[in-house]
Amino acid sequence: MNFKVVVSDSKTRKAYQKEVEQAASGLIGKKIGDKVSGSFIGLEGYELEIRGGSDKNGFPMRADVEGTARKKLLLTRGVGMKKTKGGLRRRKSVRGNTVSQDIAQINTIVVKQGSKSLDSVFGKAEKPKEKKPEEPKKETPKEEKKAEPKKEAPKEEKPKEEPKAEKAEAKMAVKKVEEVPKEEPKKEESKPKEEKK
Repeated sequence: MNFKVVVSDSKTRKAYQKEVEQAASGLIGKKIGDKVSGSFIGLEGYELEIRGGSDKNGFPMRADVEGTARKKLLLTRGVGMKKTKGGLRRRKSVRGNTVSQDIAQINTIVVKQGSKSLDSVFGKAEKPKEKKPEEPKKETPKEEKKAEPKKEAPKEEKPKEEPKAEKAEAKMAVKKVEEVPKEEPKKEESKPKEEKK
């Protein structure tokens, strides 16, 4: 079985991945936080620090769990736990902090730079951005717009305003009409019918 070693460079903010045989790597028995020479993946002069990893089933390694075994812990935060709300605790499976044969991926970070750049070692040389050739623009014949004579809009006549005195008189008349009480029709008093003899 092989390790997938992920090398992260904090200066360029890039990560590189390479597969290495477990026996040839010399990583078995190392713990999270240990510093390792980068020569096992072809990084001569580089020094790497182990920051974490995950086993073949995807369970993450935790720095505060000793050993190589997988354990179920009651977690509130940290590696292996996504905290969604305060006070939440969950029982999660995590792997110990020591690299064993069950580990599939190891995450490392560059501590000391070597002479060669990481791009050249991993074969990811930056390609210069190629400019796309510009396509010639198709010229379409433009139709000439005929100048139309401007039409004058007919002027609207405003209604003549009544003099203020007439307006006041009209308002007073309306008030007087409203104040006059309406006369109710008088009810005829019903006379008792005379009985025929």
